Formats: sequence, structure tokens, C-alpha cells
Amino acid sequence: MTALFGTPDIAIGMKESVSRVRLFDGPLDLSWRHCATTSDFIADLFALRFQSSRNDYMEVRHSIGYLVNELIENAVKFRAPGEIVIEASMDSECFKLKVSNDVDGENASEFQSLLADITVGDPKDLLIQRIEANAANPDMTGSGLGLLTLMSDYGARLAWIFSPADESDRICLETYASIPISQTHN
Repeated sequence: MTALFGTPDIAIGMKESVSRVRLFDGPLDLSWRHCATTSDFIADLFALRFQSSRNDYMEVRHSIGYLVNELIENAVKFRAPGEIVIEASMDSECFKLKVSNDVDGENASEFQSLLADITVGDPKDLLIQRIEANAANPDMTGSGLGLLTLMSDYGARLAWIFSPADESDRICLETYASIPISQTHN
């Protein structure tokens, strides 16, 4: 059974030309440093068109880098063994990202429960509530703070599609994101 959380319209195919990066499992294993390196690469690549203005370049690079890093970290942290595919595109108004990976059934259920909580209501209010809950319970995991920060502070629109994978107890997770990009100086 397929389940959708978040903003449905951004989960409908990316029409622009897409850049694709594939992170493979292998002898080096996927780790946190792959997240940072990959997100820096993607942020640099897509921010290049803003190089005529250092402030615009730095702002766009930071926003894209933060978004990509957060979503790749989640994919690495909660994935079932296998590859992670990152697809990105940008037009004059927004940067779009799709991260695809498999998760096991238990992680999928826990994540769907979290998404049911953090995708209803105002992201700013939910972020404050989650920060307070984390302060009261420092051992809390899977808080959703990163996703709420993206929605609240970066204007990210997010969507997730969970669908059956080829193997039993594996779920294919597609995470979609879109953030506004200002091209005031171009």
C-alpha cells in the first residue's frame, strides 16, 4: 500500500532537467561524511549561477546545502542496506530535491507516525513544541527537528511517498523537497 505525507503537488515528477547522484553501499559503507561531501557538492553546483553576487551565492549555497544534507542524513541514518539516489533541479523560483532509498518496515512505521505529527499545523509552532519536548527528554530520538527547521526557517515544502519495495519488509521511501530561491541580482 502506498502512503503520501506532506505537500502532494511537489511529489509529482520534476519536469526540469535533473542532476542525479547515486550513493552506493560498498567497502567504505555510507556514512555521515558522505552526506556532508555530497550536500556541499550539490550546493556548489546549483549555487554557481549566483556567483556574480557573493551574498546571493552564499545564501543560496547555504540553503541548498542545509536541505540536501538534512535529507541525505535521514536517508543514511534510517535506510535499509542499499543505494541512495539523489535527484536535484532548479528553476528561477525554486530548488527541488528528491531522495530515494529503502527502509525496513519498522523504520517506515515510526517515520510515518512522526510525519503524521509534524505535517499538521504551523511548522513554527510545531518546531517550538518539539524543541521543548527535546529539552524535557534529551534521550528522545526521531524528533523531526531538522524537518521542522526546514519547513519553518527555510520555507521548505516537503512530501514523502512510501511504497512497497521488491523485497518483503522493505519499503521504498521517496522524499521530495522544494525551497524558494531568490534571483534578485541575476
